[in-house]
Amino acid sequence: MKIASFRTRVVRAPYRRPFAISSGTSPELVSLVVEVRTDDGLWGFGEASPMTAYTGETLAGLTAAVTEHVGPALVGRDPRDLAGAHTAMDAAIRGQHLAKAALDLALHDLAARAVGWPVQLLLGGGRTGARVPTTWVVGLGTLEETADEAARYARLGFPHVKLKGGTDPERDVALVTAVRKAVPESVELSLDANEGYAPGDAARTVGRLADAGLDVIEQPLPRWDLDGLAALRGRADGVRVMADESLQSPHDALEIVRRGAADVLNIKILKVGGLHRARQVAALAEAAGLAVKIGTMPELGVATLAAAHLSAALPHATVPPDLVGPLLVTEDPLAPAAFAATARTGYVDLPETPGLGHALAPAAG
Repeated sequence: MKIASFRTRVVRAPYRRPFAISSGTSPELVSLVVEVRTDDGLWGFGEASPMTAYTGETLAGLTAAVTEHVGPALVGRDPRDLAGAHTAMDAAIRGQHLAKAALDLALHDLAARAVGWPVQLLLGGGRTGARVPTTWVVGLGTLEETADEAARYARLGFPHVKLKGGTDPERDVALVTAVRKAVPESVELSLDANEGYAPGDAARTVGRLADAGLDVIEQPLPRWDLDGLAALRGRADGVRVMADESLQSPHDALEIVRRGAADVLNIKILKVGGLHRARQVAALAEAAGLAVKIGTMPELGVATLAAAHLSAALPHATVPPDLVGPLLVTEDPLAPAAFAATARTGYVDLPETPGLGHALAPAAG
């Protein structure tokens, strides 16, 4: 069995409401879908979404990296050799984690189909038919809008609500105060500052957020300031510090562990280069006694399903994953049925079909 060919296409889905974080606003979710085929007719799909305001990568750059570098590097290889695939892709081009992730997801989808397993079994999980709890993510908005939205989804069963902040610490304190009053005490609250806090003010702000009822603060300081994160972690009374932008690779994860810079690692599959690299990061976290969360940026159904499979396979993925990308758009063309009940329940019922469980089929010809 050898990889014979690959092809790409761009998929666009408008957000129900423009998705805003501290580094920018997106009117639509844009993804590059990659299809991989073997010489004996097997196939698999991957996806990568270049959220430029967050990753700095563009659709044009992502497409070029896939079609000119990492895709050709895999042709002729056994698709089941996932570690070897990453060695070949790394030799073909440095960095370009999104491009490598798109191919990595397609290979996992294909390899799981080849043996008739859902991907989470391929990842070492054993819970077929698992229900994966998810975090509801609220983009930037007014205090009233955010509190109302958080309360609505908490009532539906979402066990964790993530708020977006980082533009104004005073507003963040008011926001957490308002949302904590609006949701049940059992619902965990996190706030993603997207590197927005000044080092000199961060400890005071996080202390006030703790008093307001926050459970997790995500990436409050610039990605390079691991010493600052470590110091903040030591003073964040009752609030766990989560690393996100600081975590781009297994090497970053090792440095975060060495510095004691986080309580939780937010592993975004696309950002670290795919499921293979994400499992390496998760193993480092487990060895260090850290919790993990499987995050998204967000993405459409193929990549979001990959996050659900990985979360189900990791016992220490104790912070519910972000699996709401398909719910934030008007329609998800990649996995329209997989998340149909999530907005009403707060859970994703993991598909038991072989592969990732999306609705895609290979193109003719």
